[in-house]
Amino acid sequence: MKKRKSIPVNPMADQFGSGIAVEKISVKAFSAAEMEEAGKSHREDGHSFFLLEKGSVGLEIDFQQYTIRPSELIYIHPNQVHRILSFKNVTLSCWSLNNENLHPEYLQLLEAITPAKPLLLKKETFSLIADAVSLSMRFFERKNDRLYHSLLKDSCNALVALVISQYLAQTTPTQQLPRFEIVTKGFKELLERNYTTAKRPAYYAQQLNISVPYLNECVKNTTGYSVSHLIQQRVILEAKRLLSHSDKAVKEIATELGYDDYPYFSRLFTKVVGKTPLTFRNKNLD
Repeated sequence: MKKRKSIPVNPMADQFGSGIAVEKISVKAFSAAEMEEAGKSHREDGHSFFLLEKGSVGLEIDFQQYTIRPSELIYIHPNQVHRILSFKNVTLSCWSLNNENLHPEYLQLLEAITPAKPLLLKKETFSLIADAVSLSMRFFERKNDRLYHSLLKDSCNALVALVISQYLAQTTPTQQLPRFEIVTKGFKELLERNYTTAKRPAYYAQQLNISVPYLNECVKNTTGYSVSHLIQQRVILEAKRLLSHSDKAVKEIATELGYDDYPYFSRLFTKVVGKTPLTFRNKNLD
């Protein structure tokens, strides 16, 4: 794992220099040293997918805890910070692609489903994805093929499409979404790209060519929260990540998140979280 002043990044997708990785792992149990390393919070360098065939894995993703069981699949976005809490008698398949190797349409869809909860697959679907992983691993080993990277990229994108289709099966198709949900979806996509620089609802309303009251009406109807609340929550999530998993000074974190007025950032964080940034860091620091 690459150590840096900010949140550590596990170079899974680029461990072989291709920006794509696919592998199958079987581990009965970690040693104490291995468990200590696995338990360190980090990000992945690509969009990562884990298909559990056997055993159970305890995960913490952005301060939420999950237990992954057989026939379940989990998608982790590169922005998300996670760590392993437990890992016993596990057989799993995993694949990861960085942004450059991911089909643009799939990238957009993955942004929309983040954060994604573990997905329990039906037996037939699990078998199909497991077979597709096995085929991708065979392509992964054929490094001398003239079209090696294209074969690997296309097969792994097919895997991603299979996973996305399962997540989308649980949601309403875009063409059937009410207007409120379409607007909210557009707002969330903009928010993910601009939360460090744009803190006012007016910016997002302008980008969507609608009024601020109408944007608030759409978002409140769909999520139960105001636009300002969601902007604030996205900033606070990133602040929590950086406070817990990086060595950056609190003032540096405030600046990175778009707050030149450090006392204001500190008051905001304290109001939302119920703890000062330093108190939160001391309690949650890795």
